[in-house]
Amino acid sequence: MTALRIQHKTIYRFRQLVSLAPHRLMLRPRESRELRLMSHVLSIAPFAAMTWAHDVFGNAVAVTAFSGLASTLVIDSVSDILLNAAAWPVFDIAASALSYPFRYSDDEWTDLGALTVAQYPDPAERLQKWARGFVRSNPTDTLSLLKDLNAGVAQRVQYQSREVEGTQSPNDTLDRGWGSCRDFAVLFTEAARKLGFGARLVSGYLHDPDHDLVGSAEAGSTHAWAEVFVPGAGWITFDPTNRSVGGRNLIPVAVARDISQCTPVSGSYFGVSDNFLSMDVTVSVTS
Repeated sequence: MTALRIQHKTIYRFRQLVSLAPHRLMLRPRESRELRLMSHVLSIAPFAAMTWAHDVFGNAVAVTAFSGLASTLVIDSVSDILLNAAAWPVFDIAASALSYPFRYSDDEWTDLGALTVAQYPDPAERLQKWARGFVRSNPTDTLSLLKDLNAGVAQRVQYQSREVEGTQSPNDTLDRGWGSCRDFAVLFTEAARKLGFGARLVSGYLHDPDHDLVGSAEAGSTHAWAEVFVPGAGWITFDPTNRSVGGRNLIPVAVARDISQCTPVSGSYFGVSDNFLSMDVTVSVTS
């Protein structure tokens, strides 16, 4: 196991005192067989009353309520985890799903629900045709198809960090030929859904001790990737930004149908728009 500390600090600054609306925070790492959460401390200044709940995907969500006025808002999340993800995972895929196309069971299809439905318009079926281009034969090996699609995103799209909020549509990403990690993840997820797979988006952190991964700043950063459900193996992790499979360097915080549902920090304030001065975000993932 690898012991890691994640610190994610966000500072908002305003020109004058403002009234802060409730904020929604998704910063607590998502526990699993591969990730053990040892501690998580969330500090907020000015003081806020905080309530915790789990959303429909089982993600831990904190909602803060503020009283009074403030000229700065500091949200500081510190987590200590043990990560035990295999570097070269072996997936025990069910015999019924070894070859694509395959059929999910009735229960799986019902439970996957909206995770099998594309979320973006594709009127000319450009994304559909692009995704189908990775199907080499009929039938074809399921895992090889998904690995080819994962690598194909990075071959088609050049990585470019974007500070602007929001995500490009898959067709916009294909047209522009560049995007951030969240654009890569959305393109991969939508393409997988076009092929009939159940897929979901994941947000969290990238651990990069060797400073050789795409999308990393120093030894770690926020990151986005995807998971695809394959019978027998369950949810398989794909990071199209780095063409990798498995979660060795990935620390999930939230999973969702749409990337907008797993934003780490969201909220607003009451006051004139030019009161907002700046936002600084620092992330470190260290062993």
